[in-house]
Amino acid sequence: MKHSVFLLDDHPVVLRGLAELVAMEPDFRVVGSMTDGTAAFQAIDRLKPDIVVLDINMPDISGLALLRRIRMANLPVRPVFLTALITPQQLSEAIENGIWGVVLKEAAPNTLIDCLRSVARGCQWLPQEMARQANRVWRDDGPSLGLAALTPREMEIAAQACRGLSNRDIARQLGAGEGTVKIHLHNIFQKLRITNRTALAAIYFEGVTVANGEPPKG
Repeated sequence: MKHSVFLLDDHPVVLRGLAELVAMEPDFRVVGSMTDGTAAFQAIDRLKPDIVVLDINMPDISGLALLRRIRMANLPVRPVFLTALITPQQLSEAIENGIWGVVLKEAAPNTLIDCLRSVARGCQWLPQEMARQANRVWRDDGPSLGLAALTPREMEIAAQACRGLSNRDIARQLGAGEGTVKIHLHNIFQKLRITNRTALAAIYFEGVTVANGEPPKG
């Protein structure tokens, strides 16, 4: 099955290159591409692609504003940012609004394809260093209770989730029911005051780094 992808970037040359890159892969098909961020929401709502690749810095409407609209409309799409630059504050806001993946434009082309495949499988894609940066913002603002609030079993499930495993795969790994894993994840999200696995990854990788005696980078 091919996963449908919609592309948005304000640079026509970049957009064409992205379309060609994604279309070359046998498991993806490009259903639309635009340089106009303002009109993109209507196109996404009409096409309902599996994945939307957005640039965070658009001249007419920011990728974050478009991400918020997608979330508020509850569209069944998985947004990914492909951007030249994203600040920790922007990343934290993106995570809170349901971003599924973040790739920097300086990365190798296959990185974007790897990200899209991960997102298509239902797994978030967030580099660990980005997760650490975002979590430093959350730690300063104080919305999270931290990993200390989790039980050993919850920590085990959090670790598996942050490695990209689905609920079904986690259940197989731990010899538990898929429903049990779902309940544990719900409790984890409640304790950490987050809503998705990308936010969990940001907190988890920062917490593991500190626990191992490694100071956060930056």
